[in-house]
Amino acid sequence: MPELSQETERGRAVAPFGVAEVTGPSMVPTLYHGDQLVVQYGARVRPGDVVVLRHPFQQDLLVVKRAVERRDGGWWVLGDNAYAGGDSTDYGAVPDELVLGKVRLRYRPLKPDQRSPLAVVRWALSAARPVPGVRSASRRLRAR
Repeated sequence: MPELSQETERGRAVAPFGVAEVTGPSMVPTLYHGDQLVVQYGARVRPGDVVVLRHPFQQDLLVVKRAVERRDGGWWVLGDNAYAGGDSTDYGAVPDELVLGKVRLRYRPLKPDQRSPLAVVRWALSAARPVPGVRSASRRLRAR
């Protein structure tokens, strides 16, 4: 389950945007371990959006998941990697007050082995991307 750095929480009180770092594989292929995220706190969440939330059972742990649908009791959230677990299939709907914000941008840092000019150009073309919500009816996004 992606865990986020605590820098996210410190910046939240001052500005509506913050930065977080992803650890873990549950949002692959959308987000990878080491990705930096720009999070908009208090943003309106819609089905398909990637969100930052407090883990329902361990509230000092911040996680990133995809909001799938509204249910009684909150948001049903799933990771994009069906094999990683750690989502609403384990802990149920997440109460609204635990959903902190919406991920707006993903930035992938340059890896140490990306030194050739071609590798640097490829990185530069794909390093920063918006993280749009998914509005499809794919099997993975239908809540189980």
